[in-house]
This record gives sequence, structure tokens and C-alpha cells, in this order.
Amino acid sequence: MPEISFLELETAPEPGVAVIWLHGLGADGHDFEPIVPELALAPAPAVRFIFPHAPYQPVSCNGGYVMRAWYDIISLAPDSREIDEAGLLASRDVVRALIAREVERGIPSQRIFLAGFSQGGAVAYLSALTHPEPLAGVIALSTYIPAAGLIMRELSAANRGIPLFVAHGTEDEVVPPVMGRQALELLQGLGLRPEWRSYAMPHAVCAQEIDDIGVWLRARIAAL
Repeated sequence: MPEISFLELETAPEPGVAVIWLHGLGADGHDFEPIVPELALAPAPAVRFIFPHAPYQPVSCNGGYVMRAWYDIISLAPDSREIDEAGLLASRDVVRALIAREVERGIPSQRIFLAGFSQGGAVAYLSALTHPEPLAGVIALSTYIPAAGLIMRELSAANRGIPLFVAHGTEDEVVPPVMGRQALELLQGLGLRPEWRSYAMPHAVCAQEIDDIGVWLRARIAAL
């Protein structure tokens, strides 16, 4: 497994479902840990949340400042990002290793969700849509698809019908809403049917969004 540190939180012993949740640029695995109780998940099956920490690396668009990042962002534009695709693929390897670890511990891939915010959501998109075994679903928050060509070339038959919860803030100044819509249109063009939500918020997470994620996740888990 690639060298990576992470947090784990289980809602009860002997979990039968896993959620691998990727933070945004400059944050760490603690960022989304507090929302787990707010999701109001059912007592059973128990869910294991894995919150990995991205490695530290220089980020070009931030003047080379070293921070936790899933890949380097070379430049920003109002409706796109120039990124280091090798770094994106390396982060996909991390996610694949975390999935394999859960499978080894007894949770099959079809009971594993991927979630991510901003840069973490971009990794979640790529990792899920190109994963060779079926996954349970994707939660993509305030994010975008930075390397559409990778997904177009490597789209996995196993995840062509994967459930997706996609949300974006209407006042997002970091990842403009147009980029979230571009991702939505790409997904729809591939035959996927994401559940799209927008909220009157900046580049953040709001209480209504957390409630909606909880509703979606409870329904998806019940359907497994």
C-alpha cells in the first residue's frame, strides 16, 4: 500500500460498510470527521469511515507553498484547472489501496463508498469511475473533474451505473459553480444519473447539505 496516514471512525463494532472520505486542498483527514454523527446513520449496519491525509507537496498555483494536496494544481482559470495528472493518478493508487484494505478486512467493494470535497472530490470521481470492481456510490462536494480524458478512456463497466450525490455552492469562489455543472454534464453524457443539489453557500459545507447527504447515504446503505 502507498505510504499514507489516515483516521478511522466506526459507528459501531464489526462494520459492514465503509466510506473513504477525501479532504480538500490544504486540509487534512480531521476536516470531515465531525460530521459523522450529524449524518444520523442507522445503528446497523455499522459503518467504518476512513479519512486519509493527503501528502505534503508544493502547490504551483499557490506560489509553490507546501501544503497537503492530492495533486499539484499548476494554474487556475474561471472554468478550468491545469493539474499534474501523474499526481492525480498517484492519489488514485492511494484510494485503490484503501479499498483493497477494506476488502481484505471483509467489506466487499460494492459496500464501499467514496466521498470527497473539492480536490478530494476530484480524486473520488476518477477513482470510482475507473475502478474495476463495483462500488456503492460517490459523494462529490464542491468539486470538478480535472482530467475528463482519463475518465473517458478508463471508464469502468463495473461502475457505469454507480449512484452519485453531487453538490455545489451557488456562491463558490474557489471552484466556480460552472465547473461543478461541467462535471455534471460529463457524467450525464456517460449515461450516469447523479443526484444534483445546489446550496446558497461559498466553498464550504452547510447544515442542509449534511442533512441531505445523510438521507442519501441512509437510503443507499439500506439498498445494499
